[in-house]
Amino acid sequence: MPIPTKKIRVLIIDDSASVRQALTHVLEQDPEIEVMGAASDPFMAAKKIQEEMPDVITLDVEMPRMDGITFLRKIMSQRPIPVVMCSSLTEEGSETLMQALEAGAVDIILKPKIGAADHLAESGARIRQAVKGAAVARLGAGRRAMAAAAASATANVTTKLTADAVLPPPSGRAMAKTTEMVACIGASTGGTEALRVMLEQLPANSPGMVIVQHMPEKFTAAFAKRLNSLCEVEVKEAVHGDPVLRGHVLIAPGDRHMMLERQGARYHVAVREGPLVSRHRPSVDVLFRSAARAAGANAMGVIMTGMGDDGARGMAEMHQAGAYTVAQDEASSVVFGMPKEAIAHGGVDKIVSLDQIAREILAADRRH
Repeated sequence: MPIPTKKIRVLIIDDSASVRQALTHVLEQDPEIEVMGAASDPFMAAKKIQEEMPDVITLDVEMPRMDGITFLRKIMSQRPIPVVMCSSLTEEGSETLMQALEAGAVDIILKPKIGAADHLAESGARIRQAVKGAAVARLGAGRRAMAAAAASATANVTTKLTADAVLPPPSGRAMAKTTEMVACIGASTGGTEALRVMLEQLPANSPGMVIVQHMPEKFTAAFAKRLNSLCEVEVKEAVHGDPVLRGHVLIAPGDRHMMLERQGARYHVAVREGPLVSRHRPSVDVLFRSAARAAGANAMGVIMTGMGDDGARGMAEMHQAGAYTVAQDEASSVVFGMPKEAIAHGGVDKIVSLDQIAREILAADRRH
């Protein structure tokens, strides 16, 4: 008789009763998730945590008596628990959410739009995956990952599409090294801080880069702005038609797919709508497939920390097209899901720690 899988126990903290109800409904559609309770403010939440420790907390940003960022900092300084921030879709909120990620939040989700069934169905898979990613996130040396079974399963209420839904597969013909190298990077859970660490190590004349980081709409602009203030390379949220230039980094906008395209010896990005691919938009698989098609051996693929398998198939296609491919190792990943799947698909040339990725990009650029 199989041993039942331990459920991921979630505490919801939000001052809106309707949001608490909607999140409970969304999360409990997954048999591996159990909502252990809900609280309308951090003080009520603190009492619940003293009584019983949750595996994951979903935390609103703006609440009475104490804001979510202050509560997050208190949690992380006293007894770290994986926290997923829950926010409305606003420009101002996106700046605040950057502070939350710096303070130790694992991921960001958008508040469900109450009464919008289509939105709830589409965002439901994303919300559940964010919670599962948080449950297995490494918050430090003392944090033990939960059972691998919880990490491997993803929400099953939506059909999981591949990159075929957006663009056809590469032709299979190897492309000669005829242009400058383009680094194509994919990340998810834990990726915001991992990308900061990596990009801060790069000099101003680094090869052009295109990045998919799973984040909601609006938040990618604030993320790019934050990185730009910290790095020698120029970082911006991608706009359709942006050229890929040396010393510049383009971040895919939330809720849009980003693809690499080539015109002559120059590259630019296409930013387009489309269905969720590997349950994400933007999707790493879409970016990587476009790189295999447009750049071949002129591209380098990097897969970093993240939950799920987005990017695994696309990286295998890049590898087959002659690109040099690198995966972040388990020890330095907040969640080893995406790199692990890419390795399992046979598309990874080298596995390195987070602090070695920038070095690998520069070395590949010199070899190119």
